[in-house]
Amino acid sequence: MAPNSRKGGIVTVLSIDGGGIRGIIPATILAFLESKLQERDGPDSRLADYFDIVAGTSTGGLLATMITAPDKEKRPMYAAKDIVNFYLQHCPRLFPGCSRHNLLKTFTNLFGPKYNGRYLRTLLREQLGELTIKETLTDLVIPTFDIKRLQPVIFTTTYAKEKAYRNAKLSDICIGTSAAPTFLPAHYFETNDERGNVTGYDLIDGGVAANNPTRIAISHISSGILAGDSEYVQMDPLDSSKILVLSLGTGIAKQAHEYNAETAARWGLLGWVYKKGNIPLLDVFGDASSDMVDIHVSTLFQSLHTKNNYLRIQDDTLCGDKCSLDMATPENLEALVEAANQLLKKGMSRVNLETGEFEEIEGEGTNEEALIRFARQLSEERELRLSNETLITID
Repeated sequence: MAPNSRKGGIVTVLSIDGGGIRGIIPATILAFLESKLQERDGPDSRLADYFDIVAGTSTGGLLATMITAPDKEKRPMYAAKDIVNFYLQHCPRLFPGCSRHNLLKTFTNLFGPKYNGRYLRTLLREQLGELTIKETLTDLVIPTFDIKRLQPVIFTTTYAKEKAYRNAKLSDICIGTSAAPTFLPAHYFETNDERGNVTGYDLIDGGVAANNPTRIAISHISSGILAGDSEYVQMDPLDSSKILVLSLGTGIAKQAHEYNAETAARWGLLGWVYKKGNIPLLDVFGDASSDMVDIHVSTLFQSLHTKNNYLRIQDDTLCGDKCSLDMATPENLEALVEAANQLLKKGMSRVNLETGEFEEIEGEGTNEEALIRFARQLSEERELRLSNETLITID
């Protein structure tokens, strides 16, 4: 499929991984990208003006919602530059008392979630109010997992417009996709259809199914899109020449070699759920999910000779407290901001399809330079759409 020729030439996709407080890393990258779009198209430009699909899991779902949820003027609730400060302000209260050496919290975590989640629920309900997913400014895609049905539930703007029972409040969806096992409590809520029928959802973190939602976002294209100001006929998601994808990771510790077979061979249940302040089982599932999606999508774009249409930015060199999902001390949060700024200066990398490791691509420049090129592509696509709309109006 191709986008409706009256609108433009390509479908634009933004995907953001899960990763707790490490969401500061993609938030910093998005602030840089939006600043480059503003340099080209004016200070009022926002990411939601350029992306047809914005997907996010867990903390990525929060980010995706912040840049697509409308304010009273029907503009994005948050500029990208404000999101890092949002994390710096609220994360210490979202994850209070976090410490690798907090024995009381570690002990209580054996019998219930590490955090009660009250601050997160209150914050999201205050910020998002009664807004539902069908009201987003562009097509939002957020994976969750229903622990009662034992199956993923993917909330999207498109589905919500078609089926009332999928039109959940954005606050409920964000609470659900962020309910990481052992960290935050599972979240239950209900929706109603036109006839008053009730549908209940028993949700935990979408990262257990799709920590990297890029493949879900691309698959979503095949269903056709009608959200915000975008309109497309149905297209083949394998036609990668018509898709432009930015996929942002939240950082992993692949090169730190935190675990090995010799020690893991001796772990029982407790060893897999707690080791030096980390949760190996969640680390393994989250990283494996993200990497498998990246390998799959990279294979697709490289095999079809459209590798420049897919930009994945990920830091696989995190170590120590920076690897944590919840080490929300001011020092660690600032360290993550610095890690993100350093990532922008690093050479652009792609995953090696044989080793699974990120390798710097000679001649491609830095991640900053790649994002500047990406901004140009987004801007040119938007200009094409606006030009076509003007021609239609004149006709």
